[in-house]
Amino acid sequence: GAGKTTLLNMLGGMDACSSGTIMLDGREISFSGPKDALENGIAMVHQELNQCLERNVVDNLFLGRYPVNKMGVVDEARMRKEANDLFRRLGMTVNLTQPMRTMSVSQRQMVEIAKAISYNAKVIVLDEPTSSLMAQEVEKLFQMMRKLREQGISLIYISHKMEEILRISDDVTIMRDGQWVATRPAKELTMDEIIRLMVGRPLTNRYPDHQSHIGAEMFRIENWRCHHPLDENRLVSKDVCMNVRKGEIVGVAGLVGAGRTETMMSMFGHQYGTHATGTLYLEGKEVHFPSVRSAIDNGVAYATEDRKVYGLNLMDT
Repeated sequence: GAGKTTLLNMLGGMDACSSGTIMLDGREISFSGPKDALENGIAMVHQELNQCLERNVVDNLFLGRYPVNKMGVVDEARMRKEANDLFRRLGMTVNLTQPMRTMSVSQRQMVEIAKAISYNAKVIVLDEPTSSLMAQEVEKLFQMMRKLREQGISLIYISHKMEEILRISDDVTIMRDGQWVATRPAKELTMDEIIRLMVGRPLTNRYPDHQSHIGAEMFRIENWRCHHPLDENRLVSKDVCMNVRKGEIVGVAGLVGAGRTETMMSMFGHQYGTHATGTLYLEGKEVHFPSVRSAIDNGVAYATEDRKVYGLNLMDT
């Protein structure tokens, strides 16, 4: 709520400025929209991804700028070659024919970053780009950003993760309540100083001691196996067992593609659950959730990683 994204939306042509000026290459600019900003060298990677999920990777990369051959027909061979060259240059392995809806949020995020780079932009704005990336993918992103910086491209990196800011930035601008607070070289800042500028006062004891009281078993799964709803032969999780007690936080870890999300969704009564076997216990009683509604009615909630796709359950009433 500090105004970071709103400010950069003005730079990207999505919101109009009510006052003030924006300068690019020493001249004042005012964009009529995102396309105008792109044509002038400003590319944005949004935290909320806006992609055509039914289309494949190549179509999304060239959306709104399909190259045509001499006959005026979309040149798909050129699109595939340029996409291959782009991902190879960025050190990314991507199935170009894969529909976006079958990709994880982190994979779609990396495609969106590649798309911004493909515009040969002078300035690239990245809005919370690591919010859905694994540690290994964050490292790849930072390597990519360093390469772009060496090529003379300017990068604006929006984040509330102070560790990342200090690692990747040359200069840091801090905002609070919609107002500029300070701009300083990153090497002159510490974590505590950034926090002080963000909240307006020193913040001590950031991680106070807390004693959890672990109670009786609340939730348990045994021998849980889940197949992909679109491919019965694709096993996304195998023989998963888990025990969660009252007052306890259980972490589920794994690389992209390990089946973490699919497994959790299947337990919650999502369509993955119609292709799952195993046993669920809630407060010691065996349960079965044939739908998301039944899981909710039994006191189970699910905070999705992709709220735009799964945040509303419109088909299950």
